[in-house]
This record gives sequence, C-alpha cells and structure tokens, in this order.
Amino acid sequence: MLVTMSVNDVNVVTTQGVVAGVRGKRTRAGTTSWKGIPFAAPPVAQRRFAAPEPAPKWPGIRNANEYGKAEIQRKEVTAVAPGKFWPMSEDCLTLNVFAPQRTSVGPRPVMVFIHGGAYILGTTATPLYDGALLARDGDVIVVTVQYRFGAFGYLDFSAYSTPEKTFSNNNGLRDQVAALEWVRDNIAAFGGDPANVTIFGESAGGSAVTALMATPAAEGLFTKVISESPALDLVIDRDEADVFADEFLRLLQDPRRKSRTMERTEEPISPEQAQKLLAQSSAREIHEATDRLTRFAVRAGAKAAIPFGPVVDGDYLPKRPVQAALAGETHRVPLIIGSNKEEGNLFTKLWNILPEGEQALIGVQDPAHRAALSAVYNDGHPRADVRLAGDAVFWGPMMPFVEGHIRHSPAFVYRYDFNPKVLRWTGFGATHATELFAVFGAYRMALGAGLALGEWRRTAQITRQVQRHWSVFARTGTPERQWPAYDEATRSVMILDVPPRIEHNPESVRRETWQKVHALVG
Repeated sequence: MLVTMSVNDVNVVTTQGVVAGVRGKRTRAGTTSWKGIPFAAPPVAQRRFAAPEPAPKWPGIRNANEYGKAEIQRKEVTAVAPGKFWPMSEDCLTLNVFAPQRTSVGPRPVMVFIHGGAYILGTTATPLYDGALLARDGDVIVVTVQYRFGAFGYLDFSAYSTPEKTFSNNNGLRDQVAALEWVRDNIAAFGGDPANVTIFGESAGGSAVTALMATPAAEGLFTKVISESPALDLVIDRDEADVFADEFLRLLQDPRRKSRTMERTEEPISPEQAQKLLAQSSAREIHEATDRLTRFAVRAGAKAAIPFGPVVDGDYLPKRPVQAALAGETHRVPLIIGSNKEEGNLFTKLWNILPEGEQALIGVQDPAHRAALSAVYNDGHPRADVRLAGDAVFWGPMMPFVEGHIRHSPAFVYRYDFNPKVLRWTGFGATHATELFAVFGAYRMALGAGLALGEWRRTAQITRQVQRHWSVFARTGTPERQWPAYDEATRSVMILDVPPRIEHNPESVRRETWQKVHALVG
C-alpha cells in the first residue's frame, strides 16, 4: 500500500522531546529545517574525553531555529571557511535536519553529511553545508552532523584509564555513530526512511565515512556511501597515537616545550597525573595544546602529519580503511567515491598544510616505491610537486581502496573537473572542496554567487548534474544510468564537468604505482 507523506507541521516529536523547525524563505522556499538538535549529552565535565551518551529529554517545545555551537578551534579558520563559528564550546554534539515540504509517496531517502576540516576545524553552520536546496531539489532528507575533533575527538588517552575513570578513544568516530543511531530512531518523524540512509562527507568527512565503512559498530546504520576527496591515510596507528597522547599531556604541563622527536625517554606520566591534567585544564588550554601538538608532529617527522584522526586500535577501528578494503572487510554497501582534478592547489595557494615535493612521500617506506613515484611525477608537468602532494593525500590511497571494495560491492568513481572562470583566473581550478558548491547548490546562494559570475548557466548545469547523481544514488544505490560501475576490466571514471564524459583507466601509470605502494598490484 502506498502512503503519502509530508512534513507540513514544523513541530516534530523526537525521542528526546518536541522540536520546532522553521520554514524556508526566498532561495530556501519549499523546505523546513530543524537546527541544533542534540543527539548526545554534552561531552563536558565527567563526559570529557569519553564516549557519547544519549541526550537528555527536555520538557515542552525546543526551538530548533539556530545551529548549535561550533567545536573549539582556531579562530583563523573563519578566513577560509565563513560561517557561524561563535560561540565555540565543548558542548557541540548537535545535528540539523532539512526536509522538502511537498508531499511524497512514502518516506524519503536520508543523506547524512559529515563535514571536513582535517579533523581540526569546521562547523555545520558554514553556508556551504546548508542542506535545504539538496533536500528540496533532490527530494531527500538531509542531516548534517557536528562532531568532536582535535584533541577532544581524536586523541587516545585510554592508556591512562583506571577503574575509577575511563577514557575512550575515537570519540569523534563514536559521535558519528551516535548521530547515525539518532537518525535510525528519529528520522521517520521527519519523513525519512531509516532503512535507506546514505552517509556522505568531504575531505576529512570523506575519510570519516570510509572509516565508518571499516567500523564494526556502524554496521547496519547506513546502506550507501558517498566519499568526496577522502584523505584515506588520515588515520593514526596505535604506536603514534600513544606518542601524541603523551606529548599532549606534557604540553599541558609545559606550554613552552619544544620537543622534536617521537622517541619517549622521559619518566612516564601516571594515570593519576593524566586524569588531573585532562580534568583541570580549561578548554582554551586544551585548544592551545592542540595547536602546539600539530606543530610537534611536523617537527618530529611523524608519519601522521596531522596528529588527529581515527585511531587504528584493533578494536573500535580494527584496520586502516585501505587495508580493510583490501581484506574484504568494509561494509558491503554501494559506494560513490572520487577526487577533484587539482586537489593540491587550495592548500598551496590558501592554506599551506600539504607536504611538498619529496616530503609528500614521507609515509612511503620502500625505496623502490619512492623512486617509482618520483619518476612518475617528474614528467615535466609545470606543477608536478602540487600534483604529487595532492595525489599522496587524496587520489593515491583512494584507488587501492576502490580496487579492494569492488571485490564484493559496487563502486562508482568520479573526477571533478568543473572550474568556472573565477577559479581559472585565480589559479585554483577544480581544487579541493569546489564540488561542494554543486552538491549543496551553493552557486545559487550568496557564498557561491561570486564564483558563478558570468557562468550562471554552466554552474546551474553542474549543480543539476551532481545533485541528480547524488540523490538518485541515495534513492536506488546507483547514480544516473550513464555512469557505469567501476570494474577491473574498464576502470570507468565519470568526469563531472559541463558536459560530463566517461574516461576509461585514466592516469593508469600513476594508479598502478600507488596500488603497489598500498600492497595491491593492479
């Protein structure tokens, strides 16, 4: 029996209480949004550095008309990611729901977005992540999630646990699982289908969804995955995680400390000392130590240039996502995954955090593999170093992940080539994160209008193209018909551009070289 559904009432009953949403106006007309809904208890006081707990119930009606507080992060981030970053707080575990107002036949597919930011910055309140237009034009329910990152989300202090006080690791990843559990329990009230959930994310968010594919606790909480520009090696091995935790505690003790080595020669910090430091340090002191730990990782030549990310602990996250895919241990769900043609340009021009030249190969241990990669990129390309840096972080680890995943589940691979005039003139091109303007329809909003100058028709075309692929995939498990699945015979890649096209086995030499690095010979 077909059942028609709509969310015309802005008041919705959740397991915690009633939330009152807001009807969209102007560009967002035809949508309703509910913002700042707690999906877990505030991770403060005794819950600091602990696994998320269920959100408490509230009496009456809770106004859900404003985004929740942003996680604590560097104030300089506002220069590269405009949005509502103030106030910042440890109490940040909220999500936002966007829904079309029109009636549908049955519940709608659900798309849950995990934002990026190198696991050290970001907020769902940036206009780039406004889910209203994707919800309306894709006829889906969009959920955006604020989770813990930096020290609060990804440092592993579990070695300092005692029977009286327990620290959990991978709290940012656990937050994302808790948000998916909230979706499972509540999204039907917003017109969504809890049995048809697509998780999608970009950059660190794209990495997060691949980590969720390798997380046993996330099994059954989603049915499809879209991973945009994942940095698949942005995970921390246990040995380095222990060093980062130790160094962080010492930085809380002595902010002037300037260690340059991963070797640990000092007297170990006791669990009692660690617990006292972590409990009594202010949020500001923890944030400042977070910033200093990032600089330490670079000085000390750590394999993980950013010391925050999911920890491969053999338990909550048993294996690195690439290795899980190669072992056939990722969750068996359809996947869209891809990267942008000129990923590295954003970082070299605006935010210089990518390793350059040979530094990009610091994690490649085998001398023969290092030599092979150097030879592949020493091809006379005018920006070879930038291509190497971008590929080392994004495209290089991504392709072995795909080759492993397709052994048991379908994958659809893309490269995003679209670059409007403004991006070409400024030298950015189809760089990191630019596909998000199409995914969320941001070219039609104030944030993206400047990028669309003189090219309204082309930006409208790329927006329709990407939103159609993403929403059809969320509904059915396959994108539009002209996009073939990736397989070993053809290695078909959708080039997202105006017009789009299919390329077979593009950049084959680079792909094969990276696959050898990741222990899979193509």
